[in-house]
Amino acid sequence: MLLENKHVAIVGGGMGGLLLARLLQLQNINVKVYERDLNSKVRVQGSPLDLHDDSGLIAMEKGGLLDEFYKNIRPNASKARIVNQNLELKFDEHSITKISTEEIINPSKDSLQDISKPRPEIDRAELRAILLHSLRTETMVWDSQFLSMEKENNGWRLFFKNGINTYADLVIGADGANSKIRPYVSALKPIYSGITMIEGTIYNAKKNAPNLFEFSKGGKVLALGNEQTIVYGTKGDGSLMFLLSSKILENWISENDLDFKDNQKIFEWFKEIYQDWSSDWHELFMSEELYFIPRPQYYFSQNQSWETQENVTIIGDAAHRMPPFAGKGANLAMLDAVELADFLTNNQFSDLKTAISHFEKRMLERAAEALENTLKNGEKLHAKDALEKLVSIFNQIAKS
Repeated sequence: MLLENKHVAIVGGGMGGLLLARLLQLQNINVKVYERDLNSKVRVQGSPLDLHDDSGLIAMEKGGLLDEFYKNIRPNASKARIVNQNLELKFDEHSITKISTEEIINPSKDSLQDISKPRPEIDRAELRAILLHSLRTETMVWDSQFLSMEKENNGWRLFFKNGINTYADLVIGADGANSKIRPYVSALKPIYSGITMIEGTIYNAKKNAPNLFEFSKGGKVLALGNEQTIVYGTKGDGSLMFLLSSKILENWISENDLDFKDNQKIFEWFKEIYQDWSSDWHELFMSEELYFIPRPQYYFSQNQSWETQENVTIIGDAAHRMPPFAGKGANLAMLDAVELADFLTNNQFSDLKTAISHFEKRMLERAAEALENTLKNGEKLHAKDALEKLVSIFNQIAKS
């Protein structure tokens, strides 16, 4: 085996990194996951995920975790209500069982069949917990924020902020969009998409945003208008997460010194940028249990490539960062984990570099196709006629 008597270091404990560790451990590979969080409870996880049958669900099956996954899904979470700027309902998916909301804004000749495929949704925290519990107890190395690494023998010496260092024969960067491992693989910089999202989380939403909480019916609300969007949904912990998405200049936030810890300032920003939207949306900003994160949307070039190395590679957003407008990010990361684990352990390649090269080629081809769909979707969601076209597609499917 290529990894016999070798130590694998996975940097990053997101969905891709955890699943990869699980798959390698099933092959008795010596693997550790180095995660910057202090523990599994520190960081609030993002919006719910729907796993696709050609990627995320395959990954859970390969990991022997599909039954556990289905025990924790949220049946109504993927159902959408589509509204305009005034919160006027234009389509209600809760009355229709065969539509899945992901990718319906990018229909192709095969998409009407794809849209009706079930894509069960789960809270990120629940999915992460399933993956964490599937690992051996000594796998996770918490409080390990990566600083740098140096070549040593045929591998790497990794250094972390907590002062520890460790040696690994193979390093895999699964550390997300702002990966610290990626510069050891590729010098290519990300491209700004022209769209910035502001993520907000309201805790105890039934109390702190009662009207919007009730309106969602436990699913998603998609509001489109004026080349802008508001998307929100509830989570199993009772919180409500929303995304404000607009076309703004790349440096607008920094140039205007927008403080995301000052909720009143963010509310003032919202009323300026979303001035044509109903005051019904102001409920998003009324709670003291409210937290914001700016998320300018970047992506790596569709034709990116790099020279394969024999002892380091990257997966997920670290390799193919892209906006979320096709719902591909976590699903692609999990599929990356499946294929990389297979290529490293199936005994079909003569050496690590050859195995990694085959993996990276397939990964980047797959990511390029997903990026093309994602960027098209982003344009459609922020077009002047976005609402009309989205509702038309939903109606077309509902009648088919």
